[in-house]
Amino acid sequence: MAGAGLLAVLATTAILAPLVTSYEPDVASGLPFERPSTAHWLGTNDVGHDLFSQLVFGARVSLSIALLAALFALVVGLAVALVAGYHRNWIGSLLMRIVDLTLALPFLVLVIVLATFFGRGLLTTVTVIAAVIWARPARLLYSQVLKLREYQHVTAARAMGASGARIILRHLFPRLAPLAAAQFVRAANTAVLIEASLSFLGLGDPDRVSWGTTLYFANARNAVLTDAWLWWILPPGLALTAAIVGFGFVGFSIEQWADPRLGRTPARRRRRRRGATPATGTAAPEASIERRALEVSDLTVHYQTKRGPARAVDTVDISVERGSITGLVGESGSGKTTLVTALLGLTRPPARVLGGTVTFAGDTVPAKRRTALAARRGRTVSLIPQSAMNALNPAYTIHRQVAEAAGLTRTDRVAAGARATEVLDLVGIPSDRHRAFPHEFSGGMRQRAVIAMAIANHPVLLVADEPVTGLDVVTQARILTLLEDLCDRLDLAILLISHDLPLVSRVADDIYVMYAGRVVECGPAAEVTADPQHPYTRKLLHAFPSLRGQRQRLEAVSGAPPDLVTVGEECRFRPRCPLAFDRCRDADPPLIEARPGHGAACVLVDPSRA
Repeated sequence: MAGAGLLAVLATTAILAPLVTSYEPDVASGLPFERPSTAHWLGTNDVGHDLFSQLVFGARVSLSIALLAALFALVVGLAVALVAGYHRNWIGSLLMRIVDLTLALPFLVLVIVLATFFGRGLLTTVTVIAAVIWARPARLLYSQVLKLREYQHVTAARAMGASGARIILRHLFPRLAPLAAAQFVRAANTAVLIEASLSFLGLGDPDRVSWGTTLYFANARNAVLTDAWLWWILPPGLALTAAIVGFGFVGFSIEQWADPRLGRTPARRRRRRRGATPATGTAAPEASIERRALEVSDLTVHYQTKRGPARAVDTVDISVERGSITGLVGESGSGKTTLVTALLGLTRPPARVLGGTVTFAGDTVPAKRRTALAARRGRTVSLIPQSAMNALNPAYTIHRQVAEAAGLTRTDRVAAGARATEVLDLVGIPSDRHRAFPHEFSGGMRQRAVIAMAIANHPVLLVADEPVTGLDVVTQARILTLLEDLCDRLDLAILLISHDLPLVSRVADDIYVMYAGRVVECGPAAEVTADPQHPYTRKLLHAFPSLRGQRQRLEAVSGAPPDLVTVGEECRFRPRCPLAFDRCRDADPPLIEARPGHGAACVLVDPSRA
């Protein structure tokens, strides 16, 4: 906002210059070298020109040249980036070599040579500046085009026969627009400084007053030798500084808006829900403190958006016991992945952890302390990510990558290699395949390799984030069986994340069901699936076909999850619940115990206790 305010003041002053000043900038209106007075706020120069008029009218020239040069540079740079990045042919290679050459040449020397060769003039100045600054936007946008052209929807568009122009306009340009806008502002920032430099060196347009020409004449008339520099040099210098700072702030703001990871969200005071109680206690699955590998207490994570904070995880409590598998299920957007990233210390802006604690095997860490959580990652707790292929480096063998993971707690390379061989055997990968590359493995074998990396350092807890996604049914069963076997043999605690409740119920001992950032039901897996207490859990179970018993009509969960920014104090499932009644509007109920160790956040469980 500060940068935009500075630029708004400068632009308004430039536009309204005839109304702001009483004199023409190039017409003598006083005696030479007059000091500042009510008639001439900044005094006059050596020929009687009003310096305040030159300052105000100079903003017109300096800002106009900067914006025009930035526009030309952006158009050229964007065109080069799209042609070179999308088509990837010899023309693109030639264009990028020109970009590299332009960036390699000395900046100021190139500007001076071009300005001297082409001569003076407004259009010449714009052309020279654009010819120097276009290469940097081209290089940055080119790398983004290379990334975007490999996206699946772009590949699919090419496969369906879409023309290159259509793909560029429909799929690439909209994604490039925020970055292009930021590059335009950055280019304008550079251009206003180059224009001032050229004019100060006497290479600007002599017929037009700009901040740079004002500085040139002040220096030529030795203003620095007298106190005239206070009103002849200092004001245009401050104006240039304001413009540069303004462009810089606006450019960074646009970049941060396009990629929120570049900035951090401001801290916000945490606000509890009225009438809510912690989810721990009698409603949570009971586990002895000594056997508890993970305990998440009162975890709250918000995403900062333009409309306000989105409550992605809202005062969630879960626990996982050693030697058991705990399922965490819910539809997309329920908060499962956000919860996992928070307990592993992997949150990035615009996500912000507002409170809660994470306890690994009795070691309690505040959830806000990402560094402390990161120190336990790969040691006490390990992650099995969704896509095994994305987790593996195609340039190295499986054994080398597992040994690298094992080396996190071992300085001896021989010991790390021996541990890699041990865990690869443990997950069922034949010894003659240990030195294979990831592309030589099937999906199931790659998943086994990732599991081997996860257990290489004897963790207490494994977090499996949808480990069987994309695998066929037979391979899914084998991977789940492997996880069960490792849980028993190594006395591991496993937190299994999935959207498939029936699948999780086959292997899990306990289940937590999440909806709209809250745990709405938890308990032993057999009880949750046999007698679900929350309407959302029932809907999830009825949405999947069963291979046993009579065929039943599948019931989709109608509607959509609530807006986490505007969600009120009512039950979050009320708009989609077939059993909703007036009391559901009063408050979002806490977990209510239906039977020992089994609870649900629904007033229908026990209306007297809600």
